[in-house]
Amino acid sequence: MSGTRGDGPTRMGTGSPTGRHVDRRATDGRATDGRSTDGRVERGNQTRRLVLDRTMDIASVEGLEGLSLGRIATELKLSKSGVFALFGSKEELQLATVRAATDVYATHVVRPTRELPPGAGRVWALCRNWLTYSSTRVFAGGCFFYAVAAEFDARSGPVHDAIATSLDDWVGYVERTIEKARLAGGFEAELDVPQLAFEIIALMEAANAKSVLHGDEVAYERAARGILNRLRAAATDPAALPGSPDFGRDTPAST
Repeated sequence: MSGTRGDGPTRMGTGSPTGRHVDRRATDGRATDGRSTDGRVERGNQTRRLVLDRTMDIASVEGLEGLSLGRIATELKLSKSGVFALFGSKEELQLATVRAATDVYATHVVRPTRELPPGAGRVWALCRNWLTYSSTRVFAGGCFFYAVAAEFDARSGPVHDAIATSLDDWVGYVERTIEKARLAGGFEAELDVPQLAFEIIALMEAANAKSVLHGDEVAYERAARGILNRLRAAATDPAALPGSPDFGRDTPAST
């Protein structure tokens, strides 16, 4: 997602451990000069987190165009002027929602793998986390970015660019994770890294789409099996990977 560089996404490095209450501008109750802020700042931070928690779920089901300052104020029983003061416009609300979703995504998919050593096992853990993130409906509509990308793919403007950057960074992160595994000897030296990344991401997205549209949970098991088979075929030591995905809705994301 957005800002991924090196081993991990820099913009993914902040946010709540739960991954659901995300505020990229919230503070811990202290001003930047070290002085304590008053209660209004903290209340504003709490409101912002509350709003974004709701807008992420709405956008994952109805799209980012389903968001409006008035709707959010009504649903959450907030003053419209207060919501406007926090976000300023519908477009800024949309952009803030994309940023918040980026952080949630990282919390569930990327961060749990960071301490794992480079190798085929780390690549599989990343894929398994993604399937768990989608299948357990961290966002009500499945993968947030799959939903909003379909909405904005043919448009232009800041929201399109933010979504495109997030998805480009995710692909780049997957490719770097695979490349590090290859350099560590986990995959064959001649492996086509971008091709493998493309194939496994395509399987993830296909599972998400079929599950959301048809309620087909078997799609995740099929995707997990396909991804694992592809990784085992490219691995220098297939035994380093599980023989079967052992994937289900109750799978912990950090496994």
